Amino acid sequence: MKAPQAKKIEKILEIHGDKRTDNYFWMNERENPEVIKYLEEENAYADFVMKDTEDLQEELFEEMKSRYKKDDESLPYFFNGYWYYVRYEEGKEYPVFCRKIEDLANDEEIVLDVNILAEGHEYFEVGSVAVSPNNELASFSSDKVSRRIYSINFKNLKTGEILPDVIENTTGKAVWANDNEHVFYIRKDESLRAFQVFRHKLGTEYSEDVLIFHEKDETFDVNVFKTKSLEYIFIASSSTISDEHRFIPSDNVFADWKIIQPRIDDLEYSVEHYEDEFYIITNADEATNFKIVKTKIDNCGMENWVDVIPHREGVLLEGFEIFKNYFVIEEREGGLLQIKIIEKNQDSYYLPFSDPTYTAYIGTNLEFDTEVLRYGYTSLTQPSSTYEFNMKEKTTVLLKQQEVLGGKFNPENYISERIWADSRDGETQIPISLVYHKDTKKSAETPLLLYGYGSYGHTVDASFSNVRLSILDRGFIYAIAHIRGGEYLGREWYEEGKMLEKKNTFFDFIDAGKHLIKGNYTSEKHLYAMGGSAGGLLVGAVMNYEPELFNGIVAQVPFVDVVTTMLDETIPLTTGEYDEWGNPNDEEYYHYMKDYSPYDNVEAKNYPNLLITTGFHDSQVQYWEPAKWTAKLRELKTNDTILIFKTDMSAGHGGASGRFESLKEDALEYAFLLKLEEKKND
Repeated sequence: MKAPQAKKIEKILEIHGDKRTDNYFWMNERENPEVIKYLEEENAYADFVMKDTEDLQEELFEEMKSRYKKDDESLPYFFNGYWYYVRYEEGKEYPVFCRKIEDLANDEEIVLDVNILAEGHEYFEVGSVAVSPNNELASFSSDKVSRRIYSINFKNLKTGEILPDVIENTTGKAVWANDNEHVFYIRKDESLRAFQVFRHKLGTEYSEDVLIFHEKDETFDVNVFKTKSLEYIFIASSSTISDEHRFIPSDNVFADWKIIQPRIDDLEYSVEHYEDEFYIITNADEATNFKIVKTKIDNCGMENWVDVIPHREGVLLEGFEIFKNYFVIEEREGGLLQIKIIEKNQDSYYLPFSDPTYTAYIGTNLEFDTEVLRYGYTSLTQPSSTYEFNMKEKTTVLLKQQEVLGGKFNPENYISERIWADSRDGETQIPISLVYHKDTKKSAETPLLLYGYGSYGHTVDASFSNVRLSILDRGFIYAIAHIRGGEYLGREWYEEGKMLEKKNTFFDFIDAGKHLIKGNYTSEKHLYAMGGSAGGLLVGAVMNYEPELFNGIVAQVPFVDVVTTMLDETIPLTTGEYDEWGNPNDEEYYHYMKDYSPYDNVEAKNYPNLLITTGFHDSQVQYWEPAKWTAKLRELKTNDTILIFKTDMSAGHGGASGRFESLKEDALEYAFLLKLEEKKND
């Protein structure tokens, strides 16, 4: 079967006196039958190329699935008189939201059975479920297309009746006022930006809902939430570099909204409430790695902010939790997350963690007056665990650990490390977390999969994966490059990997790969790369810079047509991301972006083996970016390496819905890597 060849229709794009020719621009016509035909041809070709792995894909899928507990249940948490939890039933794909009044020994009430709601739908996802303060009603939101546009419905929990109220075109979140009859929610604009907050009264028409706030600045989006105390409702307006919060008491929906601190460029802050004060985490006063301040509710402008936890060089504050007698902070030092407990007398200590690389985080803690802290922990070798730590007695109890079924998993069989690679600048060191089976020998013949992201300040921490065991047990080393653009080494680590320093992200990944080869972990013939979304941009750019470095690349929902996307303000996310990538309407940013944009830099040269995936309904990265990229690579690449492109015609950015369906995508990706390894070893 021959690879598809997409037709070319010349389109000249001109700005700043510079012309770009885009022969595949036409692929953005979502309704065009020729676009659908091309995507289906690529799917058929991918199936043809991977036909010899069908048995392996099925084996991997069943193996991955077998490690999961089919009737699993989340850890219950207590809130407003009820224990809440989520459970799965064997043979079913979707969660069941449940509760029990006062005591876990009492009868179960089903709040929402998503299996029933999902019947007859190819795709179905519940965004959120929220119960009213009087415990009698629940709001729930659903997306049936995978565009992250949710409808909100309401259920009477006493009768089981679904109420006639339906709110369309929302982010999926609903926040109850304390009167049990009003909710606040967020609408999206045509570009899917969260831009308006409305108030809905139960029993009234959607058209009668009251507009509470309209965010007119297209670089900002909005959120709405209730404080842990349940006493205040907040609207947060946020851009990449600035925040503004306004609030009302939860028991007075008609109150005037008060602003904590009006927005200022480069001032970020978020808010929590306790007693008569707001506690705020902020980068005010050049606190690059953030500090925590507090202020009286009546006088909350930044001139009244008083330091609680001052800014510290080299320590990034990530979050905090307030208790009556304790203050708990989540911080990152040297790349590793730590949980610090501060007592009323200001004595403090850290929870001890022993793995060389791991993830730790504050869990669900809804009570103020308690001595018990819930926290989570996982590492590359340790399954996700939730612990309860008694802050008075200093004792720890394991509440729940992710079960790995199948009888084969033993954490002692796996080794994790953290190493540091020298960057090309001669000053920076790039952290790399690794995991491998104890029987896997490091050598030039050892396959290694290097994963990266490196954007938005999002840090990919070292955590356990049930799925990953399938390649570790087949001799792969798995590595995460903690590159600039994330916040692994603090806020400056992020700042040095964005805007006009974005290329540091790509060069860090390349330098990490070369370090692994130099350290005899693997070789170019057995080195593979994987990244999704902005991580797809990463591997796409890296592939242009160093086409011989990797034997194969998996690019998941990749953001690869950077310049064209960032010039199109109708595309979701564009305007809100000028502070991440820059605005190409500015000539300096245009040329810098054009210099690394994967699509714009495809050339007539050899490229590695490549699997590209996308979802037709993707709202984050439009399907046509990877489609155009595939077509251009087919046209220009000069070698006979594998190039396959798979579109899920019913899914979006997050892939398939359902608990196990997404494992088929993992199985395809791993089968692709194993096929390449087998080819190398023939």
